[in-house]
Amino acid sequence: MTQPQLPLLPGRLPKGLTVGPVELSVSDLDRSVTFYRQVLGMTVLDQQAGAVTLGAGALPLLHLTERPGARAAPAGASGLYHFAVLLPTRADLGRWVRHVAGLGLRVGQGDHLVSEAFYLTDPDGHGIEVYRDRPRSEWQWDLDQVRMASDPIDIPGLLAEPGADQPFAELPGGTVMGHVHLRVSNLAATETFYRQVLGFDVVARWPGALFISVGGYHHHFGLNTWQSEGGAPAPEGSARLERVHLQLPAASDLEHLAQRLQAAGVVFTQKSDSLEVHDPSANLLSFSLAGSAETQRL
Repeated sequence: MTQPQLPLLPGRLPKGLTVGPVELSVSDLDRSVTFYRQVLGMTVLDQQAGAVTLGAGALPLLHLTERPGARAAPAGASGLYHFAVLLPTRADLGRWVRHVAGLGLRVGQGDHLVSEAFYLTDPDGHGIEVYRDRPRSEWQWDLDQVRMASDPIDIPGLLAEPGADQPFAELPGGTVMGHVHLRVSNLAATETFYRQVLGFDVVARWPGALFISVGGYHHHFGLNTWQSEGGAPAPEGSARLERVHLQLPAASDLEHLAQRLQAAGVVFTQKSDSLEVHDPSANLLSFSLAGSAETQRL
């Protein structure tokens, strides 16, 4: 089946929503910057005492804050499972795979039918996915559920992609933060919050996991309890997820979201051009307008 036309339901998030930068705390800022420049090919966009913003071209993808000597977040805590950097083409992914192989790094991998993805962790244990999407015309849907899997990637085919033999120096233009996968403590409460309060669509269900999106994307968030069922948030002072940024296209979208949160009795903080709210597992989400002061700050 081809992608269905999703109904425009009242109280849904707009299809123009995009995932913005992810904020992490790290134990050694210099070590992390070296890793993200050398392994991921990110560039330093802004650097201040104890904090760095990294990205692709002029687009920010990560904001790192140093917590000297911080320990990695416990595996059973809610928080980050991985953030996912989306490359523009399959050739770009092939170039990056050759690059990390040349560095001698071992990475996980999975063909998810909608995408091809590789997995690794940074020096503080933060999970990372680097992936490319297949064309939407190749995605298969069962009514409103997209088919995804974890099959082996055709590595020889990926490396033989025209242009994949070119050197990799940095993330190419057009690279974005494609999605974020979170550890949560209660899947039922998480679904209620993200689907009924925020206004995401559930597009896939796996044992112990949900995948949600807007606009018919395969997922803007993954949400799982594979290790974290009943878990508490990562303790203060650990190397952990601090905030996920999401960008909305219009001021009315931000106001409608505030109204839904208020009606649901959910505590949130609102400024003129941004809104922050914790999900039921204490993961902090920051919604702002594309091009707003909050976006420019990062």
